[in-house]
Amino acid sequence: MQDHLSVRINNLPVSQTLAMAAKARELKDKGKDIISLSLGEPDFNTPDFIKEAAKQAIDDNYNSYTPVNGYLELREAICRKFKRDNGLTYDQSQIVVSTGAKQSIANVAMVLLNPGDEVLLPAPYWVSYSAIATLAEATYIEIPSTIATDFKITPEQLEAAITPKTKMVFFNSPNNPSGTVYTESEFRALAKVLEKYPHIYVLSDEIYEHINYGEPNFSFAAIESMYDRTITVNGVAKAFAMTGWRIGYIGAPAWIAKACTKMQGQITSGANCIAQRATITALDAPVSNIQFMVDEFYQRRNLVLNLIKDIKGITANEPKGAFYVFPDVSYYFGKTIDGYPIHNASDFSLFLLEKANVATVTGDAFGAPNNIRLSYAASTEELTEAFKRIKEVLMPV
Repeated sequence: MQDHLSVRINNLPVSQTLAMAAKARELKDKGKDIISLSLGEPDFNTPDFIKEAAKQAIDDNYNSYTPVNGYLELREAICRKFKRDNGLTYDQSQIVVSTGAKQSIANVAMVLLNPGDEVLLPAPYWVSYSAIATLAEATYIEIPSTIATDFKITPEQLEAAITPKTKMVFFNSPNNPSGTVYTESEFRALAKVLEKYPHIYVLSDEIYEHINYGEPNFSFAAIESMYDRTITVNGVAKAFAMTGWRIGYIGAPAWIAKACTKMQGQITSGANCIAQRATITALDAPVSNIQFMVDEFYQRRNLVLNLIKDIKGITANEPKGAFYVFPDVSYYFGKTIDGYPIHNASDFSLFLLEKANVATVTGDAFGAPNNIRLSYAASTEELTEAFKRIKEVLMPV
């Protein structure tokens, strides 16, 4: 019956991060001792002060449909957050609250992209960017980078990738999957190129903004010449350990926000009422309230980088944010280990799952075929054991 499905869904790839997580759960259900380093999800509980706000919202009988673009009080809180943390001035009419940042990104793509438009994706990029561009009937163009450039593209690369069909560029800093953080000067240099092309819009995905290790987050929309052409995407999933609460949002030119509200009104309508009320409390709280999580991620990052150094053939950069490492594993391509042929990163990732009982994600999904993504949103005990297993299968005594 596959031929009865739409071309749209048949052409849509399965999310590799979710697919690997499902595979890991399947093996766990069969009794395998799997350590999962595949999902981008904090392993902390949502902070108590946010949970208390949700309980209060239930007691206050918030149980009705919400405005499509979000409660006014939440949109005003988002404006305060943008001003405080990013130096960005938005009016509540420029804010749209959605069911997660993924929906925010999809809304923007659907209202701005037409068939034949091109979207530039600095690689590595989050797996859903390319799929969302495809759903919007646009074409995505990868701009490659490597560990040697700290997974950053140059202004020259950006300029070379632009064509008359280019409509959008997606930036993600701190980056998933590499943990790379663009500096203000680097973003300004890229903006200098885009200033010459007024028909190109920028989507700046800043969902990991608070999870950084020394290099402060700089918002692309803070560049005056790019403010009117930049859509800033954020949410509470990563920094506040609220992945299941499903709240994302955008700050954008009012006409784009209005179009996203129109789109969302025909798909999901407003986001969850209780989660929205809790998010007001989360965003108005001092950022220092979540620093304990960032400090723990920093310690884990350092642990993982030290453990990687002990494994032959695996090299990594030093991530400045998020909670991932994205090592190059191409040394093992063309080799056979314990009877298992490894031709590419997908083979390598499956090898680690089957032989080491460690779940990772192939770099192919992120536009970087020489790499794999490992999440260190896991306990130090799990991380230590995971890398012990990886070392044992790759470097048997």
